[in-house]
Amino acid sequence: MRSADLEAVEICAGAGGQALGLELAGFGHRLAVELDENACRTLEANRDRHPARAGWRIAQGDVADPEVWKPADYQGIDLLAGGVPCPPFSIAGKQLGASDERDLFAWAIEQVDVVKPRALLLENVRGLSMPRFTGYRQHVLDRLREFGYVGEWRLLHASDYGVPQLRPRFVLVALQPEHAPYFHWPQPLAGQVTVGAALEDLMGSAGWEGAADWARRADRIAPTIVGGSKKHGGADLGPTRAKRAWAELGVDGMGVADAPPPPGAEYPVGPRLTCEMVARIQGWDDAWGWEFTGRKTTRYRQIGNAFPPPVARAVGQAIAVALRQEGPARERDAGPEQDPVYRALREHGGHMTPAQIARAAGLDLDAPELERRISLLGRDFEIEIAEGKTGAAYRLGRFKAFTGQADHERHELFSRYRARIS
Repeated sequence: MRSADLEAVEICAGAGGQALGLELAGFGHRLAVELDENACRTLEANRDRHPARAGWRIAQGDVADPEVWKPADYQGIDLLAGGVPCPPFSIAGKQLGASDERDLFAWAIEQVDVVKPRALLLENVRGLSMPRFTGYRQHVLDRLREFGYVGEWRLLHASDYGVPQLRPRFVLVALQPEHAPYFHWPQPLAGQVTVGAALEDLMGSAGWEGAADWARRADRIAPTIVGGSKKHGGADLGPTRAKRAWAELGVDGMGVADAPPPPGAEYPVGPRLTCEMVARIQGWDDAWGWEFTGRKTTRYRQIGNAFPPPVARAVGQAIAVALRQEGPARERDAGPEQDPVYRALREHGGHMTPAQIARAAGLDLDAPELERRISLLGRDFEIEIAEGKTGAAYRLGRFKAFTGQADHERHELFSRYRARIS
């Protein structure tokens, strides 16, 4: 582990997957903010057992509550990072986006203008990369540009960085213009680590004779580990489709075991994983000595909801190189337009007919397709409709997401459902 010569503030830090990865990349933490009490205990336990982390301040509570932390106190930090809640964008959920009280992505973007970090790193689920959120993503890039940053999205697969599972993550990196040319997305590693290779020693650690045969069967990467939330029951390895994939690897996905298989054990499907095994599949290396606190289900959720440390390390190293302006600079363009319909409406500012929108967006769209795109925008933005002689005209209204407004409905909903939010 290299000594930290860069500093980070991390929001929605969870149990420390991103924090550990960034530490391995050379970032020391000035502050980690996390809502979940159990995850904070894990962060505190790992801070207290490692002298190099003595300066970590860990704040427990709603990251948007100024009583928990004050973003302005950390102006000029090298990196503002976080893994803001995923349910607003999850394919498995309702994809409410800006209308979800758990959505903190837009709020985090606004903090860039307060904290003024040299770089920003936010990660979320693959769902945020879908067409449903093209307007949301364009709004994010536009706000970053207004704040003086160059932002870029990329879908990264954990299996490309030595993590033995799928786990695609949609990552946003933004840097100040003087550093942006030096940022290059990390290249995938050669080969992939299989479940069997990652877990054979743990499967055999209590003397189970079947560990080697099991490892030969488990010769692929795993499905995405699902940590779940407080809304659901105990620990298991995900929905029915995931459990079937686990069964093909010789793993019983109906729960999590307390201990590795004992000598002489026989299983209809295969053994269950322990929390230690799940941590391996999330990319944790035993050599890092990271400890998860709490009972089994609590530990499992912390591990399953984490950003795999090897992925965080790879992105963190790329950001560190850019901040030091090392390596070759690259020409950067504005990137592909995320949503030209959104851009046309935003730049015009007034009401536009469908023909005007299509012309301004440079798209050949029929009426149903244009209405579909406007309907998608309407889930995250207010759309004003005016009926005229030639039909409807549309105007882009306010962004619905919580960005720090004192009167936003997020406050009431968050207070009502706080015990279930994770």
